Amino acid sequence: MADVSKETSDRLESLATAEEEIISSLLAMQLHNLEESGFDPRTYSLIKLATLVAIDAPPASYVAQVAFAIEAGVTPEEIVNVLVAVAPQVGIPKVVAAAPELMVALGLELEAAAT
Repeated sequence: MADVSKETSDRLESLATAEEEIISSLLAMQLHNLEESGFDPRTYSLIKLATLVAIDAPPASYVAQVAFAIEAGVTPEEIVNVLVAVAPQVGIPKVVAAAPELMVALGLELEAAAT
């Protein structure tokens, strides 16, 4: 077993449990990155969503980014359009995998799973 310091263990636990202090610092980094990118919040959000699809991001990433995107004025229709736009480059399997994650992030339920 690896020798893990108490500080490292505490930070990892804070991330795993989404403690407010660490999440706030991560959001501050995102806002700084937004400013440095030179993009407006809507464009930035759309780019970030496309990137999440491309890297086959974990579900929690979609929840946070969709919330940021909606706050920036991105519509659910535009989020679907991101999937359509990136499909030729990232592949259909990644788009299909991202769709239910985006549905959850938008507060929707997949009908096939509901029946």
